[in-house]
Order: sequence, then structure tokens, then C-alpha cells
Amino acid sequence: MQSVLVVDDSASIRSLITYVLEQAGYAVVVAEDGEAALEYARTNAVDLVLTDVNMPKLDGIGLTKALRELPHYRFVPLLVLTTESGTDKKMEGKAAGATGWIVKPVDPVQLVGTIRKVLS
Repeated sequence: MQSVLVVDDSASIRSLITYVLEQAGYAVVVAEDGEAALEYARTNAVDLVLTDVNMPKLDGIGLTKALRELPHYRFVPLLVLTTESGTDKKMEGKAAGATGWIVKPVDPVQLVGTIRKVLS
């Protein structure tokens, strides 16, 4: 079973995404901010990371940069899920090492389809 690390400071978003991904057959691990996600990632591997951008402690761009510095996360797909749709933020995410960008509110079918595509 493939695993996804879901990082978002909103409990309702974490719950929704967890439900959608578990229904699609993925094992889900959640973190409420980038710092907690990075701590988990230092000692655990996942198949994909789905992160929000705007979070306390360590935002999604900072998390993406930090994950790319870990040898076992160099090639793991990192998807950014955010309300930010501006080109500048997307370029910042890309420069940090993000694989893709999904704008909230997200359609569950589109989310699962994107994850399947990235993991295949």
C-alpha cells in the first residue's frame, strides 16, 4: 500500500483529505505543520507528500526545501495543496522542489487522479 504524508494546519482539511485518500486505498500519515512533518520525515519514508503552503512554524515552501535535502526524499513527489494560485508562489514552490501544485478547494476525484498519475 502506498503512503501519503498530509501536512495542513487545518484539522478539517486533514480529515477530509485523509478520508478521501484512505477510500482510494492509500495509507495516510498526518502532520499539523511543516515542523512536525519534517520531524516525521527524518526517520520515516512515504511515497508522496501533500502539503499546504501557509502554516505556522514551517510553511510548505520551507518544508519542501528541507525535504529535498533529505537523501530519501530527493525523488519523492511533493504536491502543494493551497489557496495560493499566483504565479510567483508557484515559481517559488517549483524552485523549492515541488512536483506539482493543486489549488483549494480541491475536487476529491481530481486529487486522487493527480496522486495516482504522479505515483505511477
